[in-house]
Amino acid sequence: MDSNIMAKATFEQLKCGFTEDDDHYICLLCGKKIEKGVIYPEDGILYEAEKYMRMHIQAQHQSVFAYLIDMDKKITGLSEHQANLLKLFYEGKSDSEIQKELDIGSSSTIRNHRFSLKEKERQAKVFLVLMDLLQDKISHKHAPDQAPAPAGTDKRYAITAQEREKIIKKYFLAGPDGPLKTLSMKEKSRLVVLDQIAGRFEASHIYSEKEINSILMTACEDYITLRRYLVDYGFLERKPDGSQYRLKSHLTETEDLTMDQRKELKQQYKDLKTEAGVYQIRNTENQKVFVIATPNLRTINGKHFELQTGGNTNKELQEDWNRYGEETFAFEVLEVLEEPEEGFFDKKDALKKLEQKWLDRLQPYGDRGYNKKSK
Repeated sequence: MDSNIMAKATFEQLKCGFTEDDDHYICLLCGKKIEKGVIYPEDGILYEAEKYMRMHIQAQHQSVFAYLIDMDKKITGLSEHQANLLKLFYEGKSDSEIQKELDIGSSSTIRNHRFSLKEKERQAKVFLVLMDLLQDKISHKHAPDQAPAPAGTDKRYAITAQEREKIIKKYFLAGPDGPLKTLSMKEKSRLVVLDQIAGRFEASHIYSEKEINSILMTACEDYITLRRYLVDYGFLERKPDGSQYRLKSHLTETEDLTMDQRKELKQQYKDLKTEAGVYQIRNTENQKVFVIATPNLRTINGKHFELQTGGNTNKELQEDWNRYGEETFAFEVLEVLEEPEEGFFDKKDALKKLEQKWLDRLQPYGDRGYNKKSK
């Protein structure tokens, strides 16, 4: 990996292992480019470009984790011993198994190592916040007029209602009020996405940073970067010390129409027919997955709420959620069910077949997942 490319990549881009430009997805691990808009065949199955890039990373690099953990300790900040422990944790090894494999201490020693690594994680988060605040301070002091123009104020970013609807549908798979698929996108799309997220804030309300973060966490795991984008692009304004935020009032009389159109589009999107599909809940600690088919992908938020409140009926999944914590689990759409515009279509049967396809492919049973095989 080119260290300069890695330094410029966002948290979200590093995590997924690739970035993108107008025409390509670019692997951050080896530089391979995959052209957008092309369908790629693999083992008799056709894949769109983004999915094919993810397959490339798995096939050529095993995983982003595997690649990053083997990087020089000057980059990772990890000792050889810490790196070896993380590898074994990632493989889902128990404390007793790690003790035997590394021939060190006792199970309690391994637990102490886990605690030390968690402490290192907390320190890293604080450091990232400190650097973010420092960058904000420098930006306000030296380049207050350098921020990109907000959506609707630059003709280069003029967009039709149809384009906006397409962008919202692409990046908010569970609906416009749901989580964001990725922060990696072209600037024109980013402005639409940020404008959509800005709609979650009340115009007359003064927010603390904690309140801002709480709202943004529902949209994106990398809420720090998202918050900075909202400020840099002029959707939010804040006091120099970061103690207060509010929705920025920058609309002119002619731009009020654009805001009304946005609200109308949001309602229209809610009124659209729901999308069916298959998604997975993945435990990033042990890589076990739970595959779920649903006639409405917006119910992902409901499943998330069930787990938060301890009401999920899958006992093993709920126990692991309670054990590892919410931040360990990722909700990922595997495939959206394509429905023909005309002719008879048995949606229930098609969804059942789509679910079976992913169950056969992932085999999420036993040590590999939380699903139960049908008898």
